[in-house]
Amino acid sequence: MGLTERRIGLLFALFLALLAIAAARATWLGAIRGPSLQAMASTQQVEQLVVPARRGAISDRNGIELAVSEPADDIAVTPYLIKSPLKVARRLAPLLGMSQVELLDKLAQKSGFVYLARNLPGTRSAKIKKLDIAGLQFIPSSRREYPRKWLASQVLGWVGTDGNGLAGLEYARDSVLRGTNGTRRIVKDALGEPITLQETQRAKPGKDLRLTLDSELQGKVEDVLAQVGAAWRPKGATALIMDPSSNTILAMANWPRVDANDSAAAPAYAAQNRAVGFNYEPGSTFKAFTVAGALTEKVVTPTDIFHLPPSITVADRTIKEAHDRGTVDLTTKQILAQSSNVGTVRIGQRLGAPSFDRWVRRFGFGAKTGVELPAEESGQVLTLDKYSGSSMGNLPIGQGESVTPLQLATAYAAIANGGILRSPRIIGDVGGVRSPTPPGTRVISQKVAAQLRDMLEGVVEVGGTASQVAIPGYSIAGKTGTANKIDPATGEYSKSRFIGSFVGFAPAHKPKLLVTVMVDEPQGEIYGSEVAAPAFKEIMRFALPYLGIPPNR
Repeated sequence: MGLTERRIGLLFALFLALLAIAAARATWLGAIRGPSLQAMASTQQVEQLVVPARRGAISDRNGIELAVSEPADDIAVTPYLIKSPLKVARRLAPLLGMSQVELLDKLAQKSGFVYLARNLPGTRSAKIKKLDIAGLQFIPSSRREYPRKWLASQVLGWVGTDGNGLAGLEYARDSVLRGTNGTRRIVKDALGEPITLQETQRAKPGKDLRLTLDSELQGKVEDVLAQVGAAWRPKGATALIMDPSSNTILAMANWPRVDANDSAAAPAYAAQNRAVGFNYEPGSTFKAFTVAGALTEKVVTPTDIFHLPPSITVADRTIKEAHDRGTVDLTTKQILAQSSNVGTVRIGQRLGAPSFDRWVRRFGFGAKTGVELPAEESGQVLTLDKYSGSSMGNLPIGQGESVTPLQLATAYAAIANGGILRSPRIIGDVGGVRSPTPPGTRVISQKVAAQLRDMLEGVVEVGGTASQVAIPGYSIAGKTGTANKIDPATGEYSKSRFIGSFVGFAPAHKPKLLVTVMVDEPQGEIYGSEVAAPAFKEIMRFALPYLGIPPNR
């Protein structure tokens, strides 16, 4: 065989070998790698985008927006696609609101996906898109905004960066507000340019909440609490306004205030909605329920006269009055008006421990009110089997049990409205569907409720403990309260830490409004008549004419 023929044979063999290798490669790519390669091609040419659902808005009863959602973007980067990190950092840092050094650290990470910003407002995101920087990703999201910033922030709560409710109504009604995200399918050509866009699942917006709160009243209450904070430098303060006929909450405020747009900056105590989440001993404000039980059980009448020494001993406990006095004769009405500890203990003894325990629970103490707010406390009420020999010396005067401000307001609403205890409500409608008024349960007769309203009116008259809260033209009924706090170090009553409170309603005999004020650890003065009653007056003096409630005197 000649040299030429051998060369042709070698070339032919080489071609056959290459053909075999190509066939094997094609078979491997088609049969073995085919599915995975097809999937990779699909991911490069087909993109599934999440379309965020609009979160429902929250407004006050007049439609004033308190919480709204705006379009936003999460901006991420694939660091290895950034060719000139320093140049990109100079252009991006001002728009992202971060330093160049901080941004360069992110761009230098050994990762295929790094967040640069979360929930960036759409206007700022649009400016970044115009820079057309390769390697950036824009993931649609939404940004929660609170137009009134401070207003009712502890009630509204706030949402996290992932759009989930974290506190307040945002948390409690998250499933209603959130809605359902949609999806879009984008098909791209080989160059990555969109060819078709298909909405595979339409986003379903969340439902709007309209609250029973009134922004003007809410703002006034918060201003008054700020004045309390400036005057008495307390640890905190809480106040609320309620329509006792329906237990509709018109205002619910806490001090210190929190900017809902910057909730992370607030200390835990300030972020708490203490109207529902703070337990405290009610002190003398609780005496009305001792008297209510005694009147209903007919062991006393409003005009019964009690011969009262300066102090009374129950088992190993001696109870004195808040202010020293001699022996006096007081009627049941005067005992409540003058907030006599000795007189209230006497009334409690006539009622007896089993009946007293029953009446405490009948007014809802020791149980949640059922309001549509999260983190509600139940208060603390002793069970009858835990009573000691001295329990009927301290329980009737509001020591040894704890309540929340909303519990106390709800129980007083039953006195104001003629004897019906019902759950308070703060949500007026959901998605345009009105929330029903809870039916309620009768706890005292209309007669006893009227007797109590008359007695509580005496508190603000001459000789009562809060005569300074009188408002010209209106009859007022209410009750002061002052209570020691427990010292956690000793487990005993503190001699320096107190809670002052006031709860009342107007007009006294046909109440339209009820206001509760609680001041936690005031400095300088401790009595509810000094630190809480003036705030009650200021709130009520504004609210009555604002709501068009005419004078009755």
